[in-house]
Amino acid sequence: MTRDRRRVFVALRWTLLALFLPLLMGHGSCERKGINPIIFVHGGSGSGAQFESQAMRFTSNGYPASHVRVLEYDSSSIGDILPEVLTRLDDLIDELQEETGRDQVDLLGHSLGTFVSQTYLSSPDRAADVAHYVNIDGRPADALPGGVPTLALWAGAIDRGDPGPEIVGGINVTLANQEHIEAATSEEAFIEMYDFFRGHAPLTSKILPEFLLQISGRVTSFPENTGLDGGTLEVWRVDGDGERIGHRPRASYDIGPDGDFGPFHSLIGRRYEFAVTREESDVSLSYYYEPFFHSDHLVRLNVALGLAPFIPESDDFTALTVVRFKEFWGDRGAENDVLAINGTDVMNPTTAPSGAVGAASSAVFLFDADLNGMDDLTSVPFPFAFLGFLTGADLFIPTDPPGTVSVLTVPRGDVDATRTLNVPNLRSSEARVVVQLNDFEQGAFGAFGH
Repeated sequence: MTRDRRRVFVALRWTLLALFLPLLMGHGSCERKGINPIIFVHGGSGSGAQFESQAMRFTSNGYPASHVRVLEYDSSSIGDILPEVLTRLDDLIDELQEETGRDQVDLLGHSLGTFVSQTYLSSPDRAADVAHYVNIDGRPADALPGGVPTLALWAGAIDRGDPGPEIVGGINVTLANQEHIEAATSEEAFIEMYDFFRGHAPLTSKILPEFLLQISGRVTSFPENTGLDGGTLEVWRVDGDGERIGHRPRASYDIGPDGDFGPFHSLIGRRYEFAVTREESDVSLSYYYEPFFHSDHLVRLNVALGLAPFIPESDDFTALTVVRFKEFWGDRGAENDVLAINGTDVMNPTTAPSGAVGAASSAVFLFDADLNGMDDLTSVPFPFAFLGFLTGADLFIPTDPPGTVSVLTVPRGDVDATRTLNVPNLRSSEARVVVQLNDFEQGAFGAFGH
């Protein structure tokens, strides 16, 4: 069977599953199903985007989208704002209890979010509102936090020595060959989470296709996770080359202090450019996602204002950032990721090391660092070598002639999951280009997305 025919076959199989799964699960309220609402608390330099895929997996298994929520905060200032963050978590739990009629929520913390979550659970009154707690690759504990039943997920690709960390009295699971961020976003992690919450395996660990979608999210200053107040977002439908379709955007939003936008409606398989502009800057940001095939309410357009001065502005080259919430590997041999930009693979042991927490990166910044029209993949430009979860490379992506940039990915050496996104080669003096890759691979994506 050819690859194209296999993709069509898998797509048809998943379409039938998407149609009949609701019948298998039955319909009804959260109260009748016994489903607790979920709250995810992200880690350092994180956001709700680290729960984007998991949210879609939960909704693929019958969870209402409105009951899968995230708590976002300025991780760089947690020492000063922790009491405020805990109060906001109080408010969110109260809101969900009122909306769903459930007495308790299920809480998940990742990395620094485990410190926030364990601090919250140290109060008996607060712990009483939490039915289950998932501690994702973060703080260990000598006892169950707040006495709440706990699942602890640990990233198996990180060597912490023997014995490794644990939550004493909890269920401790090591996710083999997975990195720190991946431990929050992976399919294997979802299976553990779902089984812990519901007492049985999910009907599917895949993200099921939907024909009519809703897309919403936030535009934020990063890492503060505050809304990009005063910014403007235009959502453009784009073709296979990333070129805009039509003369008017699909939707347009004035961004306020909360950063919220949407929801807007879409059909399965469509691609969009999310174009963010600010009055105080002539350089816009254009975000390109892989084709959407399931409703997504955790789109995060994070604007890292502090990094802008380190990326030159020029008419001659494109400044490209590629983001994936599963760390890139360039030092694992056959398991290496391929990230080829116009045919040049930028993954190597220097640009994409693995190992300790923060060493492996989920965002790659690519630009002509030396302004010489040449590539140099032997070092990481300043300051990206010193920033956790970020990396970069000196790569010349020409803007003459105007056209497209080919972004080809082979995730962890899986040639069957190879895919290519084309985006415009915009001038870095006018726009920064961000490509958001899915942190999952599944066969139906190719059939629905191309």
